[in-house]
Amino acid sequence: MKRKIKIGRVILFLMSAIILAFICFTLVIKLFNSVNNLVSSKEMYVASNTLKAPLYDLNYNEVEQVIRGTKVIMSQDKIINNEKEYYKIKHNKNEYYILEDNLVSEEKNVVLEKEKYVRTSLTLYENIDDIKIKGLIEKGSKIEILGYDRLEKDGSVNMYKVRYNEQEGYVYSKYLVDNKEESLKNYDEEGIYKIHEKRGDSWGGGDAGSLDYYPYEKPKFEDNVMPDEVRALYMNSGVVSKVDEYIELAKKSGINAIVVDIKDNTSPAYPANAMKEYSITNYERAINSYDNYKNAIQKIKDAGLYVIGRITVFKDSYYSKDHPEDTIIDTVTGKSYNHDGSYWPSAFNRDVWEFNVKLAIESVTEIGFNEIQFDYVRFPDRVGTLEKEGKISYNNTYNEEKAQAIQRFVMYACDEIHKYGAYVSIDVFGESAHTYVTAYGQYWAAISNIADVISGMPYPDHFGKYDYGFDKPVWTIPYDLLKLWGEEFVMERQKETATPAVVRTWIQTYDTYKNPKTIYDADMVSKEISGLYDAGLTGGFMTWNGSSSLSKYNEVSDAFGRDY
Repeated sequence: MKRKIKIGRVILFLMSAIILAFICFTLVIKLFNSVNNLVSSKEMYVASNTLKAPLYDLNYNEVEQVIRGTKVIMSQDKIINNEKEYYKIKHNKNEYYILEDNLVSEEKNVVLEKEKYVRTSLTLYENIDDIKIKGLIEKGSKIEILGYDRLEKDGSVNMYKVRYNEQEGYVYSKYLVDNKEESLKNYDEEGIYKIHEKRGDSWGGGDAGSLDYYPYEKPKFEDNVMPDEVRALYMNSGVVSKVDEYIELAKKSGINAIVVDIKDNTSPAYPANAMKEYSITNYERAINSYDNYKNAIQKIKDAGLYVIGRITVFKDSYYSKDHPEDTIIDTVTGKSYNHDGSYWPSAFNRDVWEFNVKLAIESVTEIGFNEIQFDYVRFPDRVGTLEKEGKISYNNTYNEEKAQAIQRFVMYACDEIHKYGAYVSIDVFGESAHTYVTAYGQYWAAISNIADVISGMPYPDHFGKYDYGFDKPVWTIPYDLLKLWGEEFVMERQKETATPAVVRTWIQTYDTYKNPKTIYDADMVSKEISGLYDAGLTGGFMTWNGSSSLSKYNEVSDAFGRDY
């Protein structure tokens, strides 16, 4: 009996040992497999020549797409199915197959496209760290992709590093497409483009059909809200020291914004670093000190007013003095061309673009402007005879039409200034709302399509005495004149662009000394505003008075706060 018990215990011990050994063996196998999996797994990145790459289930059916740049865990065992090579990956705790070509080991290699085509003529930048321009690449051109700066959340590229005609640089991806055929198309060819294509080149400013009408994204900055309706006073560089008086006037008269000069021709407002870098004469002749100017702008903002910085671009005698090689040239004398007492940098010249946009960015980031307003975004007017006789040269490096250069400058300015959370407005002559490209390169639809705000300057005393068939001098009937201008021209031009700008108009706030002399009192100013608003131009107004006369502003201030 005792012997049987001993044998049973031995058997039980042996069975326990066997079970324990099996458990240990199983654990060792699991541990080995786990370690082996760790060794054979690797962090990788999803790559593609489009925004996303396909994922397949374990039966090789496509079940999902994943944004390129996504990090995944890859098994190092390659699987071949139907002559295609796959890897198994883990993504969001699930297992998938992915094609070998869609995996890379370094994030910098996730963009697989090798070439692109330009659908909107674009600026080639030297690098991604500043705004320096290397050149222009025309619509329809093929470019080689060398790399990129960063991916957006949807897998799209912000800027590509490219090679074009032996030049390397960076371009914005939003202006590129995948094939030549697509790049040569024009936006809405049977609609919007057809309208402009018919207009051609009437006055030497350019062909309306050569301009770009693709929708341009207009930003809305949460921490910088543009008023739906702006009612603004204008302050030139010389009155900045009296800012408190303008603020007081604004508060009691219904004004909610102030336009302040940053740089007017021969009147730089403050010594900006951009001036020091690009135009030392502007820097040395600044009217206000840096601190006084910055404090004045801060006072405007502290008062709850929206503040707009005005920069004259292609009329700048001081820049012209510093860089005569960048100006419009009088071919008879070989010197800078003097137009009505001023010198004009050429709108074809990219150094001029850089200077003004760099000044704008500094004024946003260091001084605090909500919006940058560019004035004199054009070529000189009334120079057609000189052009025909070959007496002036524009230094047209890229063989562009005037209107092309103007629109491309606006595009460049918006692309760069928007990065810093500020809006861009462009001043244009009232004539630019007509159905032709003006001789100085302004064409309403092309500018409105890109800018955040477009500001016509339909000052009644700038029109011909009996323009549009009126039987009275037009400056004596501002309501009739501006209502007609707004309804029949501006509103129609706004319909001819995919992404029209806000229309905010300059109004005459000074007396007319033509015959008959006309005093612009509060009622006359009010008639201007009523004419614009009744035409549908309700984005607001800005008071143009070159001297920024406080006495005149006070005299007509009753017009500013009326219900229109």
